[in-house]
Amino acid sequence: MDILQVRRELGQGKSVFDLPLRVTFYARVSTDKDEQRNSLENQVQYYTELIASKENWTYVPGYIDEGISGTSTRKRDSFLRMIEDARAGCFDFIITKEISRFSRSTLDSIRYTQELLEHDVGVLFQSDNINTLDSDSEFRLVVMAGVAQDEVRKLSQRLKFGFRQAIKNGHVLGNDKLWGYDKKDCVLTINEQEAQVVRRIFHLYANEEMGIRRISKTLYEEGITSREGNPFNVLTIRHILENPKYKGWYCGNKSKTLDYRSKRKVALDESEWVMYPDPSVPAIVSAELWDRANALYKLRSAQMRSHQRAAQFHNRYPYSGKILCQEHGTSFHRQVQKNAGGEREVWQCRVYRNRGRAGCLAPQVRTEELNCVLAEVFRRLAPDQERIIETVMKVILRAPGQQRRQRETRRLEEEVTALESKKDRLLEMSMEGALSTAEFKARNDGFNRQIHQRQRQLEALQAEEEKDRLSQEQMDRIKEALRAELSFQNGVNAALVTTVLDHVVVKKESTKKILHLDISLKFGGLWAAVFDRETASFRFSPF
Repeated sequence: MDILQVRRELGQGKSVFDLPLRVTFYARVSTDKDEQRNSLENQVQYYTELIASKENWTYVPGYIDEGISGTSTRKRDSFLRMIEDARAGCFDFIITKEISRFSRSTLDSIRYTQELLEHDVGVLFQSDNINTLDSDSEFRLVVMAGVAQDEVRKLSQRLKFGFRQAIKNGHVLGNDKLWGYDKKDCVLTINEQEAQVVRRIFHLYANEEMGIRRISKTLYEEGITSREGNPFNVLTIRHILENPKYKGWYCGNKSKTLDYRSKRKVALDESEWVMYPDPSVPAIVSAELWDRANALYKLRSAQMRSHQRAAQFHNRYPYSGKILCQEHGTSFHRQVQKNAGGEREVWQCRVYRNRGRAGCLAPQVRTEELNCVLAEVFRRLAPDQERIIETVMKVILRAPGQQRRQRETRRLEEEVTALESKKDRLLEMSMEGALSTAEFKARNDGFNRQIHQRQRQLEALQAEEEKDRLSQEQMDRIKEALRAELSFQNGVNAALVTTVLDHVVVKKESTKKILHLDISLKFGGLWAAVFDRETASFRFSPF
């Protein structure tokens, strides 16, 4: 399937159902309970019949994962097989229920849909009304990635509270396969055979001042391997050296998760760590040896960072590594020019930077010029801003917390109805003389207590929903913020450039007055732009 041709046909008013496509589906439920299995069967039947009913479509058997969470794709065999088949060109289009079917992480879903588009495979997320064959789908997915997930934030807080309580009670949390220890029922005991290896690592590093890679090689030559029989991983040795448990200390709060979806963590400064001698953790090495090894480790790490700082510098900006010179095939480097009006960020060909105008005739490119051109490209890719905004608002209102409350409310209301029916039956039995007055009263009181308990739970859910419900004023502010973002009136969002732009080629015919640019987007779009620098006007068209 030719994605560009498909988008042209869709732009001319055709529906995706009018296109000759090989279509499959993906279905998943997160548990293996009976009601979930029924839901899965319904999904399979629905998509099979839907695909078969379209005369222009060719049915390709679907992919099904049962009883598997959407948090990670690692154990979702059918999903991973579907991605492999997409790479092999087995189908053109996938239908699935919603973004969360691919992954509960919107960022992961974007990554997979981008990969599928690279292999000319589109995806229709029915409930979210997103068809990745539409040119504006990438923007809608990117915007949706920023939707707040307050329910998961609350869950994270509850988990952290549980961790603190467990630590207070003397339970050792963390890795169940910590080298040198056996762990059972949250209690650590020393595994002497493995402990000898830990002591050897600390000795080689602190006393003989070996590097980590050389330690791995030395251990392997001495016949000491990992539990799988492989040479010790460099990362494993590093973690052993840094872990205070080996000197009998607890250490927590070393990192903080910034985003539960991306799992991105940042290391906290050592001044924020929580460390203290822990009697529930038996020491394998002395505190003196551990401290000496870590002082050396910090010194070496600081030296390494100083060497790497220059190499990392060029990746700090959205256009870093994305602007290419057609004449030499080299990247443009960032330069800040100062004048009476302030500072201006420009990009220059690496050959020009090294050899001057004699080396490369390509003109320097200003960041504001690139922003101007890309803003217009993005506006044309997302012409229906109101549809994108409405989609995002629906996702916000359909937050995981609200869905959980709705399920819990339905369950509690059904239980109250069932208990009321039992009370009615109990009264009938009493009137028929099948129950004594005392027995009727005892059982009826029991049902009343259960009903009262569930009504209190319903009230709590209603109060929680009221607390989380967005006011009309808040919704209006969110909509205005989205309109401003999609109109690019405040410039081009750096995160959007990083996510969507693949590269820009500065063509040979570019001059100081006219820029000729080829713009390539990550999801397949190609644009040729001609920018008049004197009038700040431009014209362009997709390839």
